[in-house]
Amino acid sequence: MDRFLIITNKEKDKKLKVTNKIVAYIEQAGRSAMLSSVSSVQGCSQVKIPDDTDCAIVLGGDGTIIQTANDLMAHNIPILGVNLGTLGFLAEIEENYVQEALDRLFRDDYRVENRIMICGSIQYSDGRKPLDDVTYALNDVVIARKGFSRIISLGIYVNNELVENFRGDGVIISTPTGSTAYNLSAGGPIILPQAGVMVITPICPHSLSPRSIVVSAEDTIKIVVGKSKKTQEAEAIVTFDGNKVVELGTDDAIEMKKAQYYTKLIKLNRTGIYEILRSKLENNGDERDPL
Repeated sequence: MDRFLIITNKEKDKKLKVTNKIVAYIEQAGRSAMLSSVSSVQGCSQVKIPDDTDCAIVLGGDGTIIQTANDLMAHNIPILGVNLGTLGFLAEIEENYVQEALDRLFRDDYRVENRIMICGSIQYSDGRKPLDDVTYALNDVVIARKGFSRIISLGIYVNNELVENFRGDGVIISTPTGSTAYNLSAGGPIILPQAGVMVITPICPHSLSPRSIVVSAEDTIKIVVGKSKKTQEAEAIVTFDGNKVVELGTDDAIEMKKAQYYTKLIKLNRTGIYEILRSKLENNGDERDPL
């Protein structure tokens, strides 16, 4: 690798100390580095990305990596995450191992994992057109109640077949990558990153037997909002990777399937996924083993 795009969450590296160290090391090795500093709520979608970029090095937490994945998905550029956050499930290395990681990239000693993404389209019952035809997510799409006072009724369909109607606080549609995020907190299963599946996990369902449902990544999932009460219209919101928010009402729906794009994550560590999970969850984000 010779041409790098450096994307830094300036709230995590306020003085750009780590960023400048990386840029200097790349340039000293005779390679090129283009810098893009972002805030926690801004991405790099407005930055002109050279077509010959070999790698995007992302400095920040999981949120920065997820935002970058959405911004770069159509560019087919692999991402190396450098953890400047807390847990950092998606980050491949800690900042202490940056130079060793760069040396590996220079000599093409790495592998790339293709992580599936979800694309979702809103279907309004009154025929309105949504602002965006399709929205993408690397981790998850969450359909949840809008307010704090009422639960919502949701219908789950897979390939146009009704799976379940339930009442609760909402539902999470997760990729394998997102299975260790909100899905895990809601009692959903951990899915290996390379598994070709999606997970449907209810949020606080009003039921004695709540269950997650694992479906093929080739399936189409549809969530329909039902009436919360006979005399009240339902109010729900949809979030994509915790960011974009869309409001839904009674009989509105969202249809989701595997996106045509993949997020390409660079892998350097020999550490297995289960060891990483133990380290991150049991040790509250302490550093993983060196490369």
